[in-house]
Amino acid sequence: MIISVITIPHDKQRYPTVGDWIWDKDGNLCIFISNMKNWRYEFLVAFHELIEVMLCRERGIAQDQVDNFDLEYEARREEGDLSEPGDSPLAPYTNEHKFATKLERLMAEELGVDWSEYDQTVSSL
Repeated sequence: MIISVITIPHDKQRYPTVGDWIWDKDGNLCIFISNMKNWRYEFLVAFHELIEVMLCRERGIAQDQVDNFDLEYEARREEGDLSEPGDSPLAPYTNEHKFATKLERLMAEELGVDWSEYDQTVSSL
């Protein structure tokens, strides 16, 4: 398995998200992170996505289940709603997302990242 993390312009994401993961036909994983001009922020998003995707893989939650939920969530999103699809109790990967967020917060603390500033940057894209 090859795991790649690629920082891309935010407008090149498949949908409005700062982190996205995709399994290719050969079983390789690519994680796309929106460029935030701050390597710590980009690392934290990549870290979150890696934890989330591997837990999904271990628990049999397929990429299409996650993608379909996220796309539908975004299509129904009301103006001003900054919530994460994975925080919804209806998300098929809510437990995996929430655990990844816990570890992401711990890592942010270790890196000296102010969580509220980071969260504001992530939410503003």
